[in-house]
Amino acid sequence: MLPGSDGVITVSQDSIGFMCCSLIVSDSVADPALRICLSRMSLPVRKAISEIVGYTPGEQPQDTDCTKLNTNENPYPPSPMVVEAIREAATGSLNVYPDALATGFRRAAADVFRLDPNCFLAANGSDENLTIIVRTACDAGQLIAYPYPSYVLYETLAEIQDCPVERIPVDASFAWSDEVAESIRRRARLVFVSNPNSPTGNRWTPDELARLVPEDGLLVLDEAYGDFPDQPHRGELLHDSRFVGRLVITRTLSKSYSLAGLRFGFSIAQPELTAEMRKSKDSYNCDTIAIAAATAAIQDQNWMLANRSKIVATRMRLAARLPDFGFNVYPSEANFVWTQHASGRHESIYRRLKEKRILVRYMKFPGAGPDGGMFDGIRITVGADDQIDRLLDELNFAVSGVS
Repeated sequence: MLPGSDGVITVSQDSIGFMCCSLIVSDSVADPALRICLSRMSLPVRKAISEIVGYTPGEQPQDTDCTKLNTNENPYPPSPMVVEAIREAATGSLNVYPDALATGFRRAAADVFRLDPNCFLAANGSDENLTIIVRTACDAGQLIAYPYPSYVLYETLAEIQDCPVERIPVDASFAWSDEVAESIRRRARLVFVSNPNSPTGNRWTPDELARLVPEDGLLVLDEAYGDFPDQPHRGELLHDSRFVGRLVITRTLSKSYSLAGLRFGFSIAQPELTAEMRKSKDSYNCDTIAIAAATAAIQDQNWMLANRSKIVATRMRLAARLPDFGFNVYPSEANFVWTQHASGRHESIYRRLKEKRILVRYMKFPGAGPDGGMFDGIRITVGADDQIDRLLDELNFAVSGVS
């Protein structure tokens, strides 16, 4: 691609490929040859990336007039201590980098969990903790497994790392067989278990979990909803001989601490393992404001526990009312309920609720149903009482005509 004697740049066919790198693909490109090139261009990305669909988050409407019960946020505001901490941080030294290890937060979390601060690794939401774990533990080709149905981001993380992924089948009571557990234990590098599980809300016992601890790998307990069970725990399994050196727990402040919009999570593991995971994180993965807010949030346990109590009470009320409309409700230890309607027409019910500006989450899991069929249903976030009242008011409309 060189200027001619008249100063006009002449583009040869050979040079078009070079130009494609800096052009936006658009129907407005006039040159037919260039349009053909753009349509046929092979992007320089890894095969593992180009072949995956990627994780799809729940719908986040930009208006505020809908009742939003689809993404498991906390309906109550964070502690006033959080607001004050953000205000102080925003008027502080934002011109310097944050504490790369979030030392203040780790000390506060250590007080809550009664563990060494070096057990904790702060991250940009617990999803980043999951990413760090995969980066740290897995080479390409090593097996990642998880009970199914559950949080499908685990599959995306495996695919990005070019690792095979295996779904652990569970029965109607969410139990896995001894044969399957033993096979996974021998072959897997990582086993992810969402506990309580999303979308079903069930919680597995320590004895059940111990059967999945890999011989040469890690069990990762994703406790995004870990403050909502009937008996929340505080990392006691780290002291259990069946898990020592083979367990990582992840937590988020998005759910119980009302900080979904801030993005802060943390993992808990033996200090030696946490030190290795630090090598895989971004240099400054948590910003100054997020660290200050998270530290204030975890220090105000009374505020969190009061909101938790309201959510659990509303969860019980919602679970008691849904059968009146033809729903079967699974026992939940999270801040949501998983429900299936007698008609089986869950997507229609979801859409009819959406017509009324009520968002719930319609979810389907191919291969997880009876005899390997479809397992689908509706996951409903436990909102504030007025939000749940509105949902209940519209359920007759939503289920009408689908039975």
